[in-house]
Formats: sequence, C-alpha cells, structure tokens
Amino acid sequence: MGVDTGGTFTDFVFVINGKLDLFKLPSTPADPSLAIQDGLQRISATIGVPLADIEVIHGTTVGTNALLQRRGARTALITTRGFEDVLVIGRQARPELYNLNAIKPPPLAPDGLRFGISERVVASGEVLEPLNQAELATLTGKLREANVESIAISLLFSFLYPAHEETIAASLASLGLPLSVSHRILPEYREYERTSTVVINAYLQPLMGHYLNRLTESLGVDLQRPRAQAQRPLALRVMQSSGGSISA
Repeated sequence: MGVDTGGTFTDFVFVINGKLDLFKLPSTPADPSLAIQDGLQRISATIGVPLADIEVIHGTTVGTNALLQRRGARTALITTRGFEDVLVIGRQARPELYNLNAIKPPPLAPDGLRFGISERVVASGEVLEPLNQAELATLTGKLREANVESIAISLLFSFLYPAHEETIAASLASLGLPLSVSHRILPEYREYERTSTVVINAYLQPLMGHYLNRLTESLGVDLQRPRAQAQRPLALRVMQSSGGSISA
C-alpha cells in the first residue's frame, strides 16, 4: 500500500485482487504517525491481512516543510580551511542577477557554526596538505560548546580522496551527534552543490530520524533488526524525490 502525509489529509492507496482502492483521513499534524496507524488498521481489516504482511511505501512532506519553515536542527559545517563561506557565496545563478542589494536567505549553517580545518586535496585527488590531526581535538571542543545538534562534513575534492572526511567523522563520533559526510551522500564535483546538499541533509536528519523512529515504533517495526528477525516485520519504505524508494 502507499500512504502520503499532507498538511490536511493523509492519502492511502492499496491494491486488492487487482483492484485499486483509495481513501483519505484527516492528518494529525502533531504526530503524523497517528493518522497512518488508523489508515493501516482500516486497510488490514478491509482486506483481512495482518499488518505484518503489508508492505508500506510512504511519502511525506515532513522534511520539505521543515526546510521551508526553517525548523531544522542547529547545524555545524566542517570544511576545508578557507572555504567556510561557500554556502554564502553560492553561484552566479540567482533570482536577481544585477541587484547588488539582493537579500539571500541566511545559510542553514550560520556564520558562527562553520569551521575550517587545515587540509587540502586537489582536483587530481592528490593530497596537497595533510589533515591537521592536532586541530581535531580543538574542533570537538568547539562543537560541544556550540551545542550543535547535527554536523555536516564537506571537504574539497573529498569524493576523490575520502580519507580526511573519514578521519574527521571518526574523531567526532564521540559527540554522539548525527554526521552527514559529503563523499557518502553526494560524491560529485562542485563544492557548492555538494556542500549545500550535505548541510540540508544534516539540517533535516534529526527531525526525520525522530519522525521515522516514532512511526516505525507505532507500527511495530524494529529498524535495528533484519526483517526476518523482527517481531512484527512490516516493511516500511520511504519515497524519494527521484521517484524511487529506500528503506526506513
């Protein structure tokens, strides 16, 4: 079955005996999982199949709405020293090309939460400047003092040489915060596009993680165990903007 959560209604679509059926329920904005739970129970009763045997494909605007409304996490960016302002500079493509006083929306990682670290990899993948390991301890302390909720790591040309990002991620793991690492999320060239994508991921990760955990718990899904071992192995997949889906 498919379920899409909107601000007003939650839509359900399912197929039984080759026939497509659908219905709507009022959404429950305070906890969207409640409307989903009600709809699943209704479908289960209608088709006479237990929830454990239903595969759910879920589309949601929880992340999109949070991004538009600026309700994401307090996010820090770790990048190559000298490139801390890539998010602010952006690209020449902008709504008002010749307006010198155009006002941009503030970056998701604000000025005080963008940290540069000494290292440099060039476009060939060659290490021009090794990662300064001594700065990692200081960086960890700064992030702890800043009370950040999520961290984005995006170094120059890290998709060609990911070792520096991996070292930073391992060092920051002690903070117990969500880490978004650029060579894992978008291993492509163009530092602005990669950095902005990774920062958005970090900005939304705590919110989406909390939402999906709450939803899966309410449906009896155990994300920590394989489906075959779960007590109630209902499959939950989440739609992507590309039209595909990934596991919760």
